[in-house]
Amino acid sequence: MVLDEVWRRLDGVEALSGPHGGPLRRTVKLVLDPLVIRPMQHPECAGSILGADGAVLLATRIHAAADVLRATAAWFTLLKQTRRSLRITEGNAQDIYFQRCFELATMQGTPDPVRDRTAAEAALLEIHNLTAGRTTQALKGYLADPIRAQELTELIHTAWRRRPLTPTPDHTVALTDLLNACAANRLGESDPDVELDDLVAAHVGTHTGIALWRQRNGEGASELAPTAHRLGLTAHHLPDPPRVGESASKSSLGLPFDRTIHERVFTVLQATGERAELPPISELVAAEIARSCAPWALLDESLRVAAAAGAVLALQLRPIGPAAAPRATVVHGFGTHAGSIHAAEVAAAPAGPGSDGAGGCGTAAARVINGRWQREAYVLQARRMVVREDAPEASGPLAGIAAELRVPWRPYARRLWVRLHGRDVREVPVYGSEELWDLLDGVARSVILDHRMRVKRALAATAVAAELDPMESRAG
Repeated sequence: MVLDEVWRRLDGVEALSGPHGGPLRRTVKLVLDPLVIRPMQHPECAGSILGADGAVLLATRIHAAADVLRATAAWFTLLKQTRRSLRITEGNAQDIYFQRCFELATMQGTPDPVRDRTAAEAALLEIHNLTAGRTTQALKGYLADPIRAQELTELIHTAWRRRPLTPTPDHTVALTDLLNACAANRLGESDPDVELDDLVAAHVGTHTGIALWRQRNGEGASELAPTAHRLGLTAHHLPDPPRVGESASKSSLGLPFDRTIHERVFTVLQATGERAELPPISELVAAEIARSCAPWALLDESLRVAAAAGAVLALQLRPIGPAAAPRATVVHGFGTHAGSIHAAEVAAAPAGPGSDGAGGCGTAAARVINGRWQREAYVLQARRMVVREDAPEASGPLAGIAAELRVPWRPYARRLWVRLHGRDVREVPVYGSEELWDLLDGVARSVILDHRMRVKRALAATAVAAELDPMESRAG
């Protein structure tokens, strides 16, 4: 609210603004947060709720950068015009150009549409030449050839038939010990004598990945068994061989194990800044076929172990499970006090797989993450909605979040796989327990922050709707 109010007082920043006059989400994410507000250097501005000093400091920093922001908007307009004249269609212009425009604005000031057109062309050519032919259009063209698509389909079927399907031992105890070792090491407690290298040498990741091809929900699988369907990695009872695919879009990607080869390589290209460092498109496709038919759809053994450990951890996550009675906290925007949740309601909250029914979970790692997650304001409110489905808030902005919190292992496992897949493509293994913990804990933080942002957007939309409909606002 503070940022929106300050932003609307600026003129000349329309190119960076949304239809209602506030800053675009990408403006906040790519320009304001990292380059102007700098919350790490100014913690008073870092919280989702600002004190008086934080609000004044944020307004001061935005006003101090007003000239640069106007110049940034002017550069962005010029780059878009030049982009159209050069017939460049690759990528999202805001994602690719916002930070470069801020750099140009800082170094050269406000551009002249005629004099600085050459500079705009040079910037565009520099940005897009970094792709070195590794573009989403080149990928689409490569896979669109019917003869090549048929050859790739046959290659997929051959690789899928050659998968190892022999029964494998249960490594849950070893993976649990590894998680405890990771958490204990980070918390400065006694470190159990468990090393990531030992599990890598024992091919624990490969064995657990093979089990995902064999284990169905309800067929001898315990509630704790990390089946591919239960983890939300596939919509099928068992993973199917991937298809080549004809198109890909970030807004309609399939679940990790259900993605086509086109979608898998597409996400790699979208997530990579300097694509010239990647192999050629043909090699990316061939490697992805081999990867998609490997255990966990990963090639590196340390990353497979990380996926297996993450699966065990994921099934112990219970953000709305039984926990200590929450302290009285106002959930802003909902008019509800988390402290008013009755003890009976807390006890009635459904526990996910891995629950011990006593507010704790099997590993120290799970207890650390659950403790952090359960203190989130939106989780406290969602807990009420889950145990009291007749509550008026049950159909409000948090309804979707509350439903997702019933099965928290799914968004966690999916996001972990995406990160591991990216590392696998770049050939970046996990080297030790500390790095493994940073990875697992970082995914949890990412899921929590994603939920926070979704709640903020829902509340903002609700506020706008109420502002446009005063009668509805009074009725609420």
